[in-house]
Amino acid sequence: LQEIEDQTAFNQVVDGLPGYGGFYAAYEYSGMAYLYKTEVLTVTNTYKILTGYSRELPRAPFVAEITLNGEEYVVINNHYKCCGDGSMDPNDDWDEETRRLDASVLLKNYIDTYLSDKKVIVLGDLNDELTDNTEDNVFAPFLNDNENFMFADMHIAQAPAADWSYPSWPSHLDHILITNELVAELTHEDYGASIIKPDAVISGGWSTYDNNVSDHRPVAIKLPMPKAPNGLGSYTK
Repeated sequence: LQEIEDQTAFNQVVDGLPGYGGFYAAYEYSGMAYLYKTEVLTVTNTYKILTGYSRELPRAPFVAEITLNGEEYVVINNHYKCCGDGSMDPNDDWDEETRRLDASVLLKNYIDTYLSDKKVIVLGDLNDELTDNTEDNVFAPFLNDNENFMFADMHIAQAPAADWSYPSWPSHLDHILITNELVAELTHEDYGASIIKPDAVISGGWSTYDNNVSDHRPVAIKLPMPKAPNGLGSYTK
């Protein structure tokens, strides 16, 4: 979760969801958090990374190391700098697109250096589009290394606007990036990424959802996981 401003309210949500746990990280401009099913997985550690780069990352990425049925995963929650005019100005350090590009460079270098052999899921409100032209694409560091990284939601970004995560613009700004250790698992026909549309099933539709929950729709990913002895999990390796 991103843009969680009230830690007390977040804790109340966790307390009101039987079987769930949660972790919260505070920031000057609103927090990030995790909700997870305690029966399904174990969170072994949480921490922030790249905390000394406020220009590129006003909200330092919030990491959760998790274990699910004996396998380890690293989830990196992000909320990139917003706004801009859609064009990169490399001569302006405070150009919003340039700041997001530099954030991607920092994040990729961190993963390459410290997590090169880990199953990594990078996700969050990344505040830019995957389909921009190369010269203006803030995700170029990842897109140019397609042997090691894949945006699981690229097909959503290339689809009609009705399936995008930010209908108000409309645009698709919320992404899920996975490392090569997970790419093969995503290619199974039963797995992939999709937009969840709560506004399609609640009374009042988009207006009610936008006013009371969020102006972004959730983005989800489904991956095969090792099956536990108690039957939890969806896939046996």
